[in-house]
Amino acid sequence: MTGDADTDGDDAGPVAPGERVGVDSSIADDELTRLRTIAAYQFGAGAERLFTGDEGVQRTSSGRPRQVATAEGRRLVTFGTDGRFTLGVAGGRRLQGLDAPANRVAVNAESVPFVAEERNAFAKFVVGVDPGIRPGDEVLVVHGGPTVGEGVDLDAAGAPAEPGADADERLLAVGRAEQPASGMIDFKTGMAVKVRDGTDS
Repeated sequence: MTGDADTDGDDAGPVAPGERVGVDSSIADDELTRLRTIAAYQFGAGAERLFTGDEGVQRTSSGRPRQVATAEGRRLVTFGTDGRFTLGVAGGRRLQGLDAPANRVAVNAESVPFVAEERNAFAKFVVGVDPGIRPGDEVLVVHGGPTVGEGVDLDAAGAPAEPGADADERLLAVGRAEQPASGMIDFKTGMAVKVRDGTDS
């Protein structure tokens, strides 16, 4: 996908009960500026697209934002204890509008049904990754698209045939990177991404 794509996920069908976020209020203008600044810092230039200004906010008892959701109630982000965002699937869909491989870990076809159902993604199935990913980063787990082959030699002996940049990218899940990009590629062992929310769950 290109940076011009409008992928907000707001029309992705009915909201599952576990995916809906109850909101207390809308986003104030000064909050919107702050949210966009955090998004750009955490996910890179262009990530301001995570917030359009039409979202609702669930607040703590002291009035601070806890979660931000789309107008339909889909969770975009939750505020982590470290001040950074943790992504919901709707937030992941919006970040797909950033140029690949930004914030992405691509996995092979064998792991697609498992990751989409909220099972963790393991390094041996990684077929492409944003080279800037570090442990603890929030990431999108995808299949297909231009991230496939990023930093990985798919022609190596025993590598499975995978769709490349000509195949459509499918968001499978969002979660937290457990290894740096180099570890996922070089070691091919252990958990690559601890999945939080899958698109088929």
